[in-house]
Amino acid sequence: MTTTVAVTGSSGKLGRHVVLDLTDHGYRVVAIDRVPDPDSVAAAFVRVDLTDYGQVLEALTGVDDRHAGVDAVVHLAAIPAPGLTTNAATFANNMPATYNVFAAVRAAGIRNLVWASSETVLGLPFDTPPPYIPVDEAYPPRPESTYSLVKTLEEELARQFCRWVPELKAIGLRFSNVMDVADYARFPAFDADAQARKWNLWAYIDGRDGAQAVRKALEHPMTGTEVFIVANADTVMSRPSAELAAEVFPGVPVTRELGEHETMLSIDKARRVLGYEPEHSWRG
Repeated sequence: MTTTVAVTGSSGKLGRHVVLDLTDHGYRVVAIDRVPDPDSVAAAFVRVDLTDYGQVLEALTGVDDRHAGVDAVVHLAAIPAPGLTTNAATFANNMPATYNVFAAVRAAGIRNLVWASSETVLGLPFDTPPPYIPVDEAYPPRPESTYSLVKTLEEELARQFCRWVPELKAIGLRFSNVMDVADYARFPAFDADAQARKWNLWAYIDGRDGAQAVRKALEHPMTGTEVFIVANADTVMSRPSAELAAEVFPGVPVTRELGEHETMLSIDKARRVLGYEPEHSWRG
């Protein structure tokens, strides 16, 4: 029996990869967004304003000839970064949208939810240095922007929804900066200034690997809430990771030996629990 997955933010930079990856792996995808992706391979598209709870609930439970309900939800839709609009506008869009999705999942009896949290909850842009390198999921969120504050609140929201519904699985993926292959032409220039990308410890996530993480999260058998950092295995830099850490964050403990270009946003938990393993790199 084919599993039907609703993907909010389906036309976004990561959403397009998620729709393609899930479809390629045999899922039926219902794409949910304000604007359709003309190249989408989704089985159906539903235009939804996620700040309207009624629209969200109906979008997940069935829409005429589009679909008759979904088995799982991937929630990616949001104003995607700090500073794209005013702080209040970011909060007024992103927080109600996520609440509406989570509440509709509960009301519809859906028990498989994966959503996009963010690397920003780790303390980006690291004007205050991280407590240690590589950073991981062990220390409490440190939001430094309204966008990140919403992501932090979403993680707590998920925990409470899972408390209300013990059968619910809600996995938050703290995605790094999403990149497409076309973006990689810019990467060699990053070496000229180690400070330029310190804001996220020189990390990134190839959209295709981000989609892999979503699929692995959907397939992971668990209940309750977990969060995972999702980045690529390497950095955006040609310079060694240990050298970058020592130069830019000299007072920050490095808790273990770093591989030559190893990511400093630790993906150890995602590897261990989800079986996530990046397959792509800007290095070819």
